[in-house]
Amino acid sequence: MKKYISEMIGTMVLVLMGCGSAVFAGNAAGIVGEGVGTLGVAFAFGLSVVAMAYTIGNISGCHINPAITFGMLLSGRISGKDAVMYIVFQVVGAVLGSAILFALVSIGANGGPTETGSNSFKDGMMLQAFIAEAVFTFIFVLVVLGATDSKKGAGNFGGLAIGLTLVLIHIVCIPITGTSVNPARSIGPALFEGGVALSQLWLFIVAPLVGAACSAAVWKQISK
Repeated sequence: MKKYISEMIGTMVLVLMGCGSAVFAGNAAGIVGEGVGTLGVAFAFGLSVVAMAYTIGNISGCHINPAITFGMLLSGRISGKDAVMYIVFQVVGAVLGSAILFALVSIGANGGPTETGSNSFKDGMMLQAFIAEAVFTFIFVLVVLGATDSKKGAGNFGGLAIGLTLVLIHIVCIPITGTSVNPARSIGPALFEGGVALSQLWLFIVAPLVGAACSAAVWKQISK
């Protein structure tokens, strides 16, 4: 149970800090790109992963992302039972983080009750969004698999490598979808925002899982 609770807390922190940076700081002038800007939001997500990696990494491995858990499952590094429980607790953590953010927005002067940092794509850009989310998740999960490999990994620097990779991905992907590469991170905010965010949620679940599956397949081949 400690592993599952750790995943819940880690995902809650990721969503609260990452999405919170977009809503309060990145969204200072109404659009991401003002306030702390794209780089600021990217670093908020990446540094959240770094912080949690060194906090709960020795307990649960700090997946805090169903796509990573899915990749680990397909790579044989986690059991089916643990994978299901990890994903359940990750989604619960994302919802908790979103609930805290929703409360902060609702009672404060910044933003509004529907500005929850959800992911979305513009009309006619579904294919672009799907490719971006699948490819960037592929890169992210591949780094995770490599950095945490017991024989070829980065050891104590694994968390840093993973977090900075997430920063890099956000810098490129924020203008396209707001960057998910994490189904739980998308589910939590979408439940509170509803509307378009909820109707587009399927893409931010399916595309990352497709990317994660490709990562697992590639890693099995190149790590032999």
